[in-house]
Amino acid sequence: MFLHFFNALRNAGLPVSLKEHLTLLEALGKQLAFGSVDEFYYLARTVLIKDEKYYDRFDQVFGHCFNGLALELENLQTGIPEEWLRKQAEKFLSADEKAALQALGWDKLMETLKQRLAEQKERHQGGNKWIGTGGTSPFGAYGYNPEGIRIGQQESRHRRAVKVWDQREFRNFDDQAALGSRNIQVALRRLREFAREGAADILDMEGTIAATARNAGFLDLKMVPELHNSVKVLVLFDVGGSMDDHISACESLFSAVRSEFKHLEYYYFHNCVYEAVWQDNTRRHDKKLSTWDLIHTFGNDYKLIFVGDASMSPYEIAYPGGSVEHMNEESGEVWLRRLLAQFKHAVWLNPMQPDYWGYTPSITQIRQLMQERMYPLTVEGIDRAMRQLRHSVS
Repeated sequence: MFLHFFNALRNAGLPVSLKEHLTLLEALGKQLAFGSVDEFYYLARTVLIKDEKYYDRFDQVFGHCFNGLALELENLQTGIPEEWLRKQAEKFLSADEKAALQALGWDKLMETLKQRLAEQKERHQGGNKWIGTGGTSPFGAYGYNPEGIRIGQQESRHRRAVKVWDQREFRNFDDQAALGSRNIQVALRRLREFAREGAADILDMEGTIAATARNAGFLDLKMVPELHNSVKVLVLFDVGGSMDDHISACESLFSAVRSEFKHLEYYYFHNCVYEAVWQDNTRRHDKKLSTWDLIHTFGNDYKLIFVGDASMSPYEIAYPGGSVEHMNEESGEVWLRRLLAQFKHAVWLNPMQPDYWGYTPSITQIRQLMQERMYPLTVEGIDRAMRQLRHSVS
């Protein structure tokens, strides 16, 4: 079993050595993990994985190899699984029933939530007023309302929440993901400006021939620094929520930009950029970079690329406190304008099909802020975006 697991990790491209495998077996022999899949998971990850960027692939391989064992352990439990009960509470309405429900608006929504928190004393299910499950109240989980605050629900179902009262975990993009298309790299190459940087360690053939001729035939080697793409790129990736539908396309882009640009910086945000961004989704709550520091750290010679579906509640862009995850003091629009003021050459890549852009108000808002510099996350769209940024590289 453990040899199969070791081989699966190697086949997935994880840098796991035979010595680390033997160390894991030795740790198991000393019963550092015994009778618990969770204990074995953390022990194996600690011993075998030395870089956090490989955690996601390790999780996938672990689940593939030990999923059967986990299910067998769960089958020993009695009673009805909690997930079954939760699904029974989900609320699905007809189109006419949905149309009959009215949105409260931002101010009324927040005021009403405060009142409900002060008044409610018990659990509710299936209603239209209290904080509960499976109803049409604006507050709770597994129900439906055209605008609401999602509380304690595992994931989005209708994508109508204007605020989420829960701590969610996102995963980093895998920079070793196989490219969906080689053409993505070709499209990115529109944004190129070569310069010779670093040590002179490349043979300059033409210069050597000319210098040798001037030296009466005696060899005179000439060396030059290697040519590099000198364009500086800053990429901000939207992650989590509705962007989970586009992980494959974003990982393909992420892998491509990592290979194409020497001067590359990247950070993550969720839905809209506010006062902070982060580079590691596993530590996004305690290790952030202030957006002001981002603006002051990277010069205006950087080309800024936003990657996101721009699909969110309009409040998240226009209102202080509109973020679904925290009470932001300034609106997302304010921070976007500050970024665009610093980075004059900026584009937005959207993985949603352009045919649907007009049906989402937040996309219209972002397009206006970007002065229509939004392009689809396709080969043709990337090509057009790079041509737009290329105007400043001449």
